[in-house]
Amino acid sequence: MIAFILRRLAFGAATVGGVLTFLFMLFFLYATPEDMARRALGDKAPPQAISTWIANHGYDRPLAWNPDAPADTLLVEHFRRSLSFDFGRSDADGMPIYQRIREGVGPSLALTLPLFVLGLLFSVALGLVVATFRDSYIDRAGLVLCVLTMSLSILLYIIGGQWLLGTVLRWFPVSGFDTDPAMLLRFVALPVLVGVFVSFGEQTRFYRTLFVEETSRDYVRTARAKGCGDGRVMWRHVLPNALIPIVTHVVVAIPLLFTGSILLESFFGIPGLGSMTVEAIHGNDFATLRAMVFLGSLLFIAAQIATDVLYTLLDPRIRLG
Repeated sequence: MIAFILRRLAFGAATVGGVLTFLFMLFFLYATPEDMARRALGDKAPPQAISTWIANHGYDRPLAWNPDAPADTLLVEHFRRSLSFDFGRSDADGMPIYQRIREGVGPSLALTLPLFVLGLLFSVALGLVVATFRDSYIDRAGLVLCVLTMSLSILLYIIGGQWLLGTVLRWFPVSGFDTDPAMLLRFVALPVLVGVFVSFGEQTRFYRTLFVEETSRDYVRTARAKGCGDGRVMWRHVLPNALIPIVTHVVVAIPLLFTGSILLESFFGIPGLGSMTVEAIHGNDFATLRAMVFLGSLLFIAAQIATDVLYTLLDPRIRLG
């Protein structure tokens, strides 16, 4: 077990190194420091202003090779800053990126955490119900509803929810955010409802497929032969044995809790990490984009390692060599 974890950590470290190398090539070969400066200051900025901007943002070093000081390059600085979580300052406004990330984590989690929990519980429960009544009218109606929700764009749900629940019925604010606990629920309720409704179709079909496959196993037939009802079979036998693929599906989505939901945060005016990423794209803020892509990749790699370890806790038959 310990040897496996060490191997997975070593593989994860190598993957992080590959991600950082790819990010460096993607950003610094796509846009040189002069290009970044001109996009931040404008094409008509004087050469002196461009040189000053490049020096202030630390882009005045050689790209990857410096014979006089091998450690004084943009490549080494890129690795050092990323691995120490010192992302520097924004290319757009000069604000420390770490401070912006720290301020955006709270609003993002206020949205994505209830969205994740409610969506998971609702989808698993509905998947169990339609799998219990397999090939019945309930199953067919559930599948039709899932396909209908998957066929429409998320933009339609966002605009329709804002118009119906926010403008017509006035149940919730159309957009905005307030850190006051008394007002927080009102601002995040509408985007959470929209997010749950958008995601439940795809997730319910996925979980239904898992549960239907499990119902054909020998242990299910044995349980039914012993007189167990459909409800007991599904909740006490099928659900626990389907946890491996469920955990895999769930853990992959955990990094999104921290990086935020880009569309929901943008349309509902939530100042989280998702809207910060959109602003960085529109403002050509390459430093912020590099930081967000790196954090998302790091969280995803950590989630994959945690998934492999959880397998042994959920299923004693799995042995990690």
